[in-house]
Amino acid sequence: MVSKFSRRALFVSAFVFSFCYFGSSFSYAETMKTLKVGVVSGPEEELAIIAKNIAKTKGIDVQLVNFDDYNLPNEALVGKDIDANAFQTLQFLNAQIKARGYKLAVLGKTWIEPMGFYSNKIKKIQDLPNNAKIGVPNDPSNQGRALNVLAKNHLIALNKNAPALPSLGDIIDNPHHFQFVELDGSQLARALDDLTMTAINTNYLLPAGIDPSSVLIQEGKENNPYANILVVRQEDAHLPEMKLLVESFQSDAVKKAMTDKFKGAILPAW
Repeated sequence: MVSKFSRRALFVSAFVFSFCYFGSSFSYAETMKTLKVGVVSGPEEELAIIAKNIAKTKGIDVQLVNFDDYNLPNEALVGKDIDANAFQTLQFLNAQIKARGYKLAVLGKTWIEPMGFYSNKIKKIQDLPNNAKIGVPNDPSNQGRALNVLAKNHLIALNKNAPALPSLGDIIDNPHHFQFVELDGSQLARALDDLTMTAINTNYLLPAGIDPSSVLIQEGKENNPYANILVVRQEDAHLPEMKLLVESFQSDAVKKAMTDKFKGAILPAW
């Protein structure tokens, strides 16, 4: 038989437990910071989901916003539709800042995706014929990367005074009479049946079911300068939640996913 004193003690204990439990949950929810982060659909999104889960343990509720067009995430960031984005290289960001005057800042590096050329028509680069149709990205940053790969492999020659990211106008020697076809990055993998070979970014390569090991030529993986970055508005770069966001993207869990799932196609940049 339970005494009045025992019943009262049990009631008080239950009340205290309930208050502490629900009170602490309410406090936890109240202190969570929400950040909308723009990403490009594909493998980058998969890595961002892992970063999102890590961020939650740090009190950051990351809501991922998907984009299919490289030109939209910075516009959305400036327009305050998102709070950060993780899709671009520093070179791409600088080109957009120069063209559009965006006031954006780099939080930190995320990963490296070496650009390469792929083909459904040839198996090795030595089989590339004269007058081949070669697909290259139409945005300045990625087009420059593609042309540098071709020049490094002595397929074209570039003006010695060309910028670090050259354009088609900087080609001074095209001995094999290649025909260059400029396309949006998202279209290049789909054009493989129509072109002799195309330059393809990794985030479009893997969703298209293309084996990274089938690459004909590509950028070097060591000391690759084209690391992807986390970007925010300049006025938000100092916020403590942004530091936690970087830590989440640069976590061991994200690095492990690169190794386990992407096997060298995506590499940590930090």
